[in-house]
Amino acid sequence: MGEQANAGEMAEETPSQRVRDILDTGARLFAEKGYDATSMRDISNAAGVSKALLYHHFSSKDDIYARIAFSATQHLNAFVNARIPADGTAAEKLRAFMVSAAKFFSEHRSAWIAASNAFWSDPDQRLANLRIARRRQFENSLRDIIREGVASGEFNDIDPASAGRLILSGINWMHRWYDPDKELSAEEIADQYADILLSGIAKKQK
Repeated sequence: MGEQANAGEMAEETPSQRVRDILDTGARLFAEKGYDATSMRDISNAAGVSKALLYHHFSSKDDIYARIAFSATQHLNAFVNARIPADGTAAEKLRAFMVSAAKFFSEHRSAWIAASNAFWSDPDQRLANLRIARRRQFENSLRDIIREGVASGEFNDIDPASAGRLILSGINWMHRWYDPDKELSAEEIADQYADILLSGIAKKQK
């Protein structure tokens, strides 16, 4: 009950523009330098605020890191769910899920990287547990799309959990190799992934 109440309070709280700017700066530094190599002084200098003001808003570097990771997962779910067509086919929903997740990654790359790096080692265990629960919701919404396609005969009789892990692995690790200066956008790459998954790799025999 306590965790649910805290989660609700955090979801309802609207941070000030200054706090959002600090979180954005922290996300960028954590993505560029890593957690251990980033100090509170680094964040205050990059954000253009004093350390005293930084500590007024955040209790520690752990607090900043945990809030960045928590927020990224929270917003990812809402971002993707809002872009899945309710009356679409399972294939259309699957493609929308993949492309929307890639679009979120593209628009919030630093926060995505920080959240990915913190996923299993978040210093705030309470927020880590809440974020993992949101992650499960995200995975389950994908599995529901796959189940829908299997039930309707649109997809082959595949295991939704295995297929879901395969799809998410392709998107989750984009931050390791994706270069925004290359020709294809993250969304275009995810769209190509969807083509491969839905069409299959093996050439159809005539």
